[in-house]
Amino acid sequence: MANKYKPQHARLLFIDRKIREMRYPTRDSLAEEWEASIRTIQRDLDYMRYELDAPIEYSAKHRGYFYTEEQYQLPAINIRESDLFAIYLADKLLSQYEGTPIFESLRSVFRKIEDALPAKVATRPGNDQGLFTVFPPFATVILPEVFETVLDCLRTSTRLEIEYMNPGQAAVTRAVDAYHGVRFEGDWYVVGYCHLRQTIRTFSLARMRTAKKLKERFDRPEDFDFRRLSGSQFGMHWGKDDIEVQIRFDRSAAAYIRERIWHPSQIIADDPDGSLVLSMTVNHLLELKRWILSWGEAAQVLEPPALIDDLQKTAQGLAGMYARH
Repeated sequence: MANKYKPQHARLLFIDRKIREMRYPTRDSLAEEWEASIRTIQRDLDYMRYELDAPIEYSAKHRGYFYTEEQYQLPAINIRESDLFAIYLADKLLSQYEGTPIFESLRSVFRKIEDALPAKVATRPGNDQGLFTVFPPFATVILPEVFETVLDCLRTSTRLEIEYMNPGQAAVTRAVDAYHGVRFEGDWYVVGYCHLRQTIRTFSLARMRTAKKLKERFDRPEDFDFRRLSGSQFGMHWGKDDIEVQIRFDRSAAAYIRERIWHPSQIIADDPDGSLVLSMTVNHLLELKRWILSWGEAAQVLEPPALIDDLQKTAQGLAGMYARH
């Protein structure tokens, strides 16, 4: 269907250019130059005037067409007001990627979209800078050269050599086949085959001291599926076994829990006193534990026993630490 209307759109852009040249083109001159019928040109002029709201008028003095608004230009792309506002919002959301190499590339794409729009439309959403504010998440610090190298290896399926440092440990050199990139809560990760451990691992780009593109190429396994691999994870860590979790949130926190989808498997059961029980199936407890602790006394784990024991030990350690002050 797109090809069917492409010639017409090209013709409309031609007519627009001729009118903006202020040479007062006529239906005859436009039809002759484009090698179209006068009836076709007339339909195009009517379409521009009544469907695209183009300010076209006929000058009896000059015996040709002109724009009553000198700065008017036919959009190079057809876009609705709602689409334009969506572009404005997306431009705002770009702030969370500031400081990464892809930020300027994405900004460049948005500038090209703006340049393709007529002047009277392109600046409309941005006139009111108070419509939306985006607070980006706390972001990790990633070396620009590391980011660029990882993205290059991910895009070209080329083996990557990294000097990787886990917290509190010495740096280790690893060769990695990068399969998939992930952006999560202000950090960037790459999921791929680690030749050192001979298994698929997740690596934070912020923990890479160096990154080098090797000469070896690799084929991404056909059965690799990040969604299937990550499964029921809560955060960026995952394990092999599913774990049933139940957490009671008191009345003060219940309203906040209902507002969001915290996990695809979640089930909420309301209690008469205003509290609720949140149930979910996960395959790793590290980030879930941190999330539960962030709710303080408003969250109480009911299942599984291993997580209850872990939180008890953490609570005892915190109590002992603060009792000394």
